[in-house]
Amino acid sequence: MSSLPIGWSRSRLGELATDIGYGFTTASTVGGGRPKLLRITDIQNGCVNWETVPRCTDKPDERTMLVASDIVIARTGATTGKSYLIRSVPEKAVFASYLIRVRLNSAVGPDYVWSFMQSRDYWSQIQTVAKGTAQPGANASILSSLSLPVPPLPEQRRIVAKIDSLTGKSRRARDHLDHIPRLVEKYKQAILAAAFRGDLTREWREGRSLAATRSVLLGEVAEGFNYGSAAKSAKQGRVPVLRMGNIQDGKLDWEDLVFTDDAAEIAKYRLKNGDVLFNRTNSPALVGKTALFTGKREAIYAGYLIKVRCKPQLLPAFLTYCLNAPNGRAYSWEVKTDGVSQSNINAKKLAAFRFDLPSVQEQEEIVRRIERALSWINRITVDTTSARKLIDHLDQSVLAKAFKGELVPQDPADEPASALLDRIRAERSAAPKAKRGRKKAA
Repeated sequence: MSSLPIGWSRSRLGELATDIGYGFTTASTVGGGRPKLLRITDIQNGCVNWETVPRCTDKPDERTMLVASDIVIARTGATTGKSYLIRSVPEKAVFASYLIRVRLNSAVGPDYVWSFMQSRDYWSQIQTVAKGTAQPGANASILSSLSLPVPPLPEQRRIVAKIDSLTGKSRRARDHLDHIPRLVEKYKQAILAAAFRGDLTREWREGRSLAATRSVLLGEVAEGFNYGSAAKSAKQGRVPVLRMGNIQDGKLDWEDLVFTDDAAEIAKYRLKNGDVLFNRTNSPALVGKTALFTGKREAIYAGYLIKVRCKPQLLPAFLTYCLNAPNGRAYSWEVKTDGVSQSNINAKKLAAFRFDLPSVQEQEEIVRRIERALSWINRITVDTTSARKLIDHLDQSVLAKAFKGELVPQDPADEPASALLDRIRAERSAAPKAKRGRKKAA
């Protein structure tokens, strides 16, 4: 274990806390006059929207009432170890049973302890001791045993202030980065809209002898409009079965695949290079999403997709972008039939899609310009992801320095942490032992 700065000590969370306890077990309800019931799912992105937190169905145990400076920690599932510092409680509230509440001794700063709970040191301990495989978890005993460095109390405050200052800049950077995916999507749609208005190639057309653009129905320039296979698929097999989930952002995603060995189905639904796959049923937002099969590997397609095969006067890539453009998406939205939980478009409605078809030469140029623009904007997306990772790394570097005593200078005049811990131990020894008794019925 690395040495600590002068004046620092190492302690256990259980030693610094006056209580580490489990939450209240009850059902939640929207109405009524019971206190609020804070659950794991109410803690999102380091915040709680208290207006949406439900209420207790039963009268809660007073020992589970929350107060400012309490820290609640998820004790089970994928979010084990996730924590939240209660800065204020707008009205009476308790914490639910899948949370553990840590209430700290007044001699230690809750902001400091909570900052430590964001560090790699904390998370490495949580991941090491969390019990279970399918459903990991941490109990009160495990949390009590967590080790953390304790600086003098004035230095704790200086550390927290410095962390807040530095990570505040990170938060603002993340806020800016959060806007980029929406801007990227708007830009992509603007490029596609311009392409199919003829704006992208307006100057390119000048002086060229080209066939006139004409309005056509998709059924006039394409054929097939076949539904896919309904055969059972498996995680292993000979040939992939492409499904609606494999259509991502206008492309085919080959990561999450299922397979079939059925020779008859493979022969009947085998895809050819240039086939366009159209998602005919799902949520309203997903119906109409389209991708182009480029023959990357042998594959067939599932029943929720429609295969369209273009005639020579229609380029498959042009059709794919056209159906994913605002015009195509608007048509899908207009003609879809809504069911109980899903929307549908059949082959007949797809064939009735009307669009402007320019010459093959102009289709080629439109596709080239779209892909050049999308390539540029996709690089921005990649750079945004890299920037996010860099910010996360910088935040962790700040925390690492903070809990090694390298973020703010030490002050020899500060009371050492050992004295603070001695005082905590003395207070605990002097405190009357809590009496155990049977809980009264609500």
